[in-house]
Amino acid sequence: MANQGQGLHARVLESLGPAITAGAYPPGSVLRTDELEERFEVSRTVIREVIRVLESMHLVSSRRRVGVTVLPTEEWNVYDPQVIRWRLAGPDRPRQLRSLTVLRSAVEPVAAGLAARLATPEQCAELTEHALGMVATSRGQQLDAYLLHDIAFHRVVLRASGNEMFARLGDVVAEVLSGRTRHQVMFTDPDPAAVTLHVQVAEAVRLHDAERAEALTREIATGAMAELDILVP
Repeated sequence: MANQGQGLHARVLESLGPAITAGAYPPGSVLRTDELEERFEVSRTVIREVIRVLESMHLVSSRRRVGVTVLPTEEWNVYDPQVIRWRLAGPDRPRQLRSLTVLRSAVEPVAAGLAARLATPEQCAELTEHALGMVATSRGQQLDAYLLHDIAFHRVVLRASGNEMFARLGDVVAEVLSGRTRHQVMFTDPDPAAVTLHVQVAEAVRLHDAERAEALTREIATGAMAELDILVP
């Protein structure tokens, strides 16, 4: 019964969440729990649990005698990986991709510079491993395999920076990279220049060349934005 309840909860959440982030329920809209129960044919307990999750994301606010109110975009937890996933699946995808890429441009070069100063030998080895994995999967339309190494590479950079705030952005970057692949905002094969830059970043970090690591990572971010201009004009 517990698994069945979790399945119902996930089904309702995966319907309501994307609908809210896509604008089907504009800010200020009031969701009635009894109407949601009837629409999704689930119990009040399931609806309440879904509302609690949406509240934790700051997508809605629940108040007695008022109901469940959809909050303005400015109040959403836009760093929540699930919120990012829903927004990338909706009509606002181009703007969301650009917004997240600008965030990466601001954070990741600095993180790479710090990683060049602070990375452990184990982290340097991880970076090299995933950079070479990206090279190995960059041809032959192996985007899913390439994605695994790409995500792991950027997670290591953020973690190796020694800054816990940067490290927590690993899930955000993972959703951006996954979303680009999932929604085919990628070339059939990754840009060879971008792949080479990742290998060079790994080498710069290993050699403790902070200035070069930062500059190369900034070049990766610039290239990512240029790709968006082509693929999602």
